[in-house]
Amino acid sequence: MDSKTSPHSTPFAKPSRREFLYAGLAGGLGLTMGDLLKLRAAEAKEDSPLIAKADSLIHIYLPGGCAAQETWDPKPLAPMEYRGPLSTVDTSIPGIKFSQYMKNTAKIADRLTVVRSMTHGEAAHERGTHNMFTGYRPSPALQYPSIGSVVSHELGSRNQLPPYVCVPNVANEFAGTGYLSTAFGPFALGSEPSDAAFKVRDLSLPTTVSPERFERRRSILDTVDSHFRYLEQSDALRSMDSFYEAAYAMISSPSAREAFNLASEPAALKDSYGRHVAGQRLLMARRLVEAGVRTVSVTFGGWDHHTNIARAMETNAVPFDQAFAALITDLEQRGMLERTLVMVSSEFGRTPKINKDAGRDHWPRVFSVAFAGGGFKRGLIYGSSDATGAEPESNPLSVENMAATVFNQLGIRPNSYLTAPGGRPVMIVKDGQVMSDLIA
Repeated sequence: MDSKTSPHSTPFAKPSRREFLYAGLAGGLGLTMGDLLKLRAAEAKEDSPLIAKADSLIHIYLPGGCAAQETWDPKPLAPMEYRGPLSTVDTSIPGIKFSQYMKNTAKIADRLTVVRSMTHGEAAHERGTHNMFTGYRPSPALQYPSIGSVVSHELGSRNQLPPYVCVPNVANEFAGTGYLSTAFGPFALGSEPSDAAFKVRDLSLPTTVSPERFERRRSILDTVDSHFRYLEQSDALRSMDSFYEAAYAMISSPSAREAFNLASEPAALKDSYGRHVAGQRLLMARRLVEAGVRTVSVTFGGWDHHTNIARAMETNAVPFDQAFAALITDLEQRGMLERTLVMVSSEFGRTPKINKDAGRDHWPRVFSVAFAGGGFKRGLIYGSSDATGAEPESNPLSVENMAATVFNQLGIRPNSYLTAPGGRPVMIVKDGQVMSDLIA
């Protein structure tokens, strides 16, 4: 009698494929049983349904470190050296004021969630940018993927459009794929939407190439690609294949190309956004999410105001204010706001005290971010900074918790795992909590 049928043996249950994978993962990575159980518990959580509140994300990034005191969180009662040179405007939320150059945004404040207690510890531009684009503190051991690339990986494309688009270009190294395949990287416009001759790079066939000739070229390229894939299976080849497929889909689809056709927007709507860089970039962002792009990253301005902050804020905040208020209004009028999450962020804030050059220096200990749509509450001022804007006074919001909440609203579990090089499992957001106080 063999061991499987012996009355003295323990009945043998054939391991499932998943159990084999767990065993291999544990052995290959040196995980303990405790680690393994945590992975299995996380997977069990992932099996329960998660309902996305948002179909798309528009991330408006203000590079350089935007001063909360001159935008979302003015300090009108502080001494002059902290208050700064600007006055304030009343908002549509009773008792809440924004800075003077935010007059249009002040009118739609009742549709926003403004967090006045964002905080982290990175005062260098690069490290602060990494935080806000990835939801992770920088690490010398691993390059983390951007929020847009994670969304691309988890949700994929719609309507033959790239899932992740940067307007107008990929503005920093942390907006990319990190340890994920380059197939999940952003598509960049390559030119400025506000230019009269705006045209998306590489999106149209040359006039000398007919559709039939285009298809013949594709057939030849497919044959070459198949040969090289047979010779060498690599991320680079698979990524190039993915990019080719996406490019062919866009070039051959009139509806996909039309998503980038800013010229088709009515003149009056262009005027409402503003015939300037900020306005046309945000109008393009609305067109793209309306067509099916999942994440649009828009970068605008230079907010590193070490000198003459009053003049610098006028230059940057006035067009931003017009464009942002128009975007939120436009999305709402089209019935898109609840399914589109709009986030405004910067890498850090500015010092509480005005410096000797009439500007403010880097300050990550407290600053502001803003959200609209995507299931976030309306008319909410969350958290607060202290009287001089030096520290969070209530409800500090961490980078991890911010990122976890954004992913949650997009239907992505922040505690699920991606695979880094070597098969290492890495949480989408480590130690991040979904902030229920921010969402409706």
